[in-house]
Amino acid sequence: MTHQPIVLTSGEPAGIAPDITAAAWQALKGRAASCFFLLGDADYWQSRNPSLPVRRIQSPREAKDVFAEALPVLHRPLDAAPVAGKLHPATAKQVISAIDEAVSMAFDGTVSAIVTNPIQKEALYTAGFRHQGHTDYLAHLAETRGHKAQEVMMLVAADLRAIPVTVHIPLSEVPKQLTGASIMAQASVAAEALTRHFGIAQPRLAFTGLNPHAGENGTMGTEENAIIIPALKELAAQGYSVQGPLPADTAFHPEARAQYDAILCMYHDQALIPVKTLDFHGGVNVSLGLPFIRTSPDHGTALSIAGTHTANPKSLIAALTLAAQMAKTAS
Repeated sequence: MTHQPIVLTSGEPAGIAPDITAAAWQALKGRAASCFFLLGDADYWQSRNPSLPVRRIQSPREAKDVFAEALPVLHRPLDAAPVAGKLHPATAKQVISAIDEAVSMAFDGTVSAIVTNPIQKEALYTAGFRHQGHTDYLAHLAETRGHKAQEVMMLVAADLRAIPVTVHIPLSEVPKQLTGASIMAQASVAAEALTRHFGIAQPRLAFTGLNPHAGENGTMGTEENAIIIPALKELAAQGYSVQGPLPADTAFHPEARAQYDAILCMYHDQALIPVKTLDFHGGVNVSLGLPFIRTSPDHGTALSIAGTHTANPKSLIAALTLAAQMAKTAS
């Protein structure tokens, strides 16, 4: 429902979240379509941004009436106010609780999308957090509500949508964990999301090879012939528009990008390097395969510059804008 606002979680309060949230509201306050509210501590956000107009709201539906004049905040007080740049274990349970509550709002239809500020996992572990990060925790929350989740990470920058098939594993483990089944499963999720949330009726999917020159017909590696090509043939037989495997060193220039709507890469850096090269400050992390829309900035908590107001808010602004566009397309 596009008339519902976006919920922005607090993330790690000691990091740059208060800084970039304030800057994002300043940039977007004139765009009703990107209306969002913060789920966090109104007093702490105000203390970090004394000149920022902050307005407490009692429910998400009030956000649209406040957004043009002040940052709407659904007040959830912290147990302790951290010093900018210094983690405080007492805030961890509120950081987790904000994620939980945002998901509940998405399921009950009071928000159109979730955008998450960056978290500091080492702080959350003190509160019993046992997940790799935001995405698998969101999938866990979805599954506890009876929704099967096949989470897929897509990075968006400029005209590039890139998906790493394998993510946070050592490079030496990639050939062992890369399977045709994982390639096909992520391609299916990506195609469905491109249609539903991006309005692309017949998505064109490209795939990189794993080895230099995409294996050069087996002379530089066997994974293309043994794993990737059979998966692409099966996807094509199922009606998907696929191309590849492409040599990764020629898959990301402008002419190549014009030939596909998203590209599935075989490991983390194949996807992340071109994204960050195209738009280092404005990349967005999109979680596909969840029963709700979720985007986030493609960066961390940046504790070293928290409170200095030097953090670049471009990624959060892009994440909020993209979430609004996805919700509008899906409505």
